[in-house]
This record gives sequence, structure tokens and C-alpha cells, in this order.
Amino acid sequence: MSQVTPEVLWAQRSSNTDPEKNFIYLTISVPDVPKENLKLDLQPTTLTFTGHSDTLKRTYHLDLTFYAEIDPAASNVHHTARNVELKLRKKELDDAYWPRLLKEAKKVQFLKTDFDKWVDEDEQNEAPEDDLSQFGGGMGGMPGMGGMEGLGGMGGMGGMGGGDFSGIDFSKLGGDMGGGDEEDDEDDDDEMPALEGDEEAKTESKVEEIKEAEETKAPA
Repeated sequence: MSQVTPEVLWAQRSSNTDPEKNFIYLTISVPDVPKENLKLDLQPTTLTFTGHSDTLKRTYHLDLTFYAEIDPAASNVHHTARNVELKLRKKELDDAYWPRLLKEAKKVQFLKTDFDKWVDEDEQNEAPEDDLSQFGGGMGGMPGMGGMEGLGGMGGMGGMGGGDFSGIDFSKLGGDMGGGDEEDDEDDDDEMPALEGDEEAKTESKVEEIKEAEETKAPA
């Protein structure tokens, strides 16, 4: 029976006036871990998670120490067949983002930015409102949550959108792209045969010149 550290994705929002907009998104990837097989202990500065998957015969364990304090009573959790998703309320109202999720400034392999939910700090006011309907109530329904109350998902990257074509030389594509090969055009012009009418006109002009020359030489 193996014990592994689950992958964790995170994003955040910040506000110095609205507590509802001052929080951390946290998604713990633990597929096939039913609600009855997990324990989650959330404290103001720490989170401890343990979950067991009978199908995968695997136990997940996670210990986090946050960069700053959160408010466990105002935080929410949502359990799915693949993840445990949390919305953690930051305790201190502040316009500035946390510089990192964890207290210790070191790279950890299991922790990654949730780019589906991330919004840059200076663009969050213009970003659309987040759909947080899955986070219902508080966290009391989660095993190991003690006296907390109530119980309370990740979007895709979307389509390709507007790609960056700056590195493509369309002049080399030809064909249906509409950009023909100029050298081919020039070669085609060189190979065009002379028109029959043009040859006849040149011959008649030469005959007229000969006639005029003979008339000039004739004696008066």
C-alpha cells in the first residue's frame, strides 16, 4: 500500500474591502477517494489531509503551512469523484496578492498554479465573476473538521482562440493560402510563345522598309 503526496493546484483573489473577494482557491487531486475515506484538518495556518482510495490501493497525505492566516470558519469545501476543492478565506483584507501559497519559500513539485482559475492581480477587477455555487455552506460535513459548520470544480483551457502566427512564413506555403511563388510566375512569362499576329506585323514592316529603300535609289 503506497502513500503519495497528491497534486495541488492553487489560485487567489484579493480585496481590502470585500471579504468575499479575498480568498484562495485550492484543489487537491485525489481520484477515487470517497468522502468517508478522507480526513481534512484545517487550521488558521495549516492544512492536513489524508485520503484513501480502495480502487487504486493508494493513500494520499498532505501537510501545508500557509504563507499567512486564513479563516477556517469562513472557508468552504466541495468534494468530487476526482478532487477536494476548497475556497479558503484570507483572514487579512489586502489588495495585494500573497507572493506564494506556502510559508516556506521553496519549490515543491506537487504544487502548481491553477491557470484555469488564475487572474493577474491588476486584472482581477475586470475579470468575470466566479461561479462558486458548488461551495455551499461551511466545512463541518467533511470528516475530521471538528466543530465547523455545513458542507459545502476546474474549467478547461477552452479553444485555441487567437493563435500567434508571427513565426510562420506564409510565402512558403503557396497552394490554397493564396501566396504564389513569384519565381514561378516569372518562368511562366519567359516560356510564353510569341503571338502569330505580332510576327506578321514585323514581316510587313520589313517589306515596307525594303520598298522605300529601292524607290530612293531609283534614277529620276
